[in-house]
Amino acid sequence: MSTLDEHAVAAARAEIVRVGTSLFDRGYVHASAGNISARLDGGHLITPTDAALGFLSPERLALVDADGTQVGGDRASKTLTLHRRIYAADPTARFVIHTHSTHLVGLTLAGVWSADDVLPPITPYYVMKVGHVPLVPYHRPGDPVVADLVSGHIERRAAAGTPIRAVLLDRLGPVVWGPDAASALAVLEELEETARLWLLTDRRPAPLPASALDELKATFGASW
Repeated sequence: MSTLDEHAVAAARAEIVRVGTSLFDRGYVHASAGNISARLDGGHLITPTDAALGFLSPERLALVDADGTQVGGDRASKTLTLHRRIYAADPTARFVIHTHSTHLVGLTLAGVWSADDVLPPITPYYVMKVGHVPLVPYHRPGDPVVADLVSGHIERRAAAGTPIRAVLLDRLGPVVWGPDAASALAVLEELEETARLWLLTDRRPAPLPASALDELKATFGASW
């Protein structure tokens, strides 16, 4: 605890509560599904196991040191290992969100576009704000195997020059991350909206043509 900056911890607590409330109020999470974490210099904060994200208490968030040992708050989410592996695999990640968003879970039930890309690039903002999203096969909630699979996807995509910001867990929903809460939220929102659009149109829209994708990459630096 002494190695963690108290002001930074307090700010991260407030941010996680704010994000959790926003997700709940807008229908991205329900009951006790989902979890949120923030990277700190010297540790992490993560929502407690079975916590309702719309009703979080700042002081009850689980505080974990750099070694993964919990040093404060209620018992950490069962997905702590997954969050820590994401931070280890992507040095730019500072905020991670996992939800059971309706349309994205529905997408895994109806059938994703492909295992490497759960949705086709049907809109420019999906390409620009989200990018490639691989499907992670079903494992029980909290299974440490998922952490291995997700970190593997992150490392392979980074090596290929197309870093990812999200994965979709089969039957469980998206896990997204970014350098801050706003960035992670933007990925989640665009990803869920694109899933909704694709399902509403019976999964019929064709992807943007290669020329359009090349233009988005050249103009906006899209990772595709």
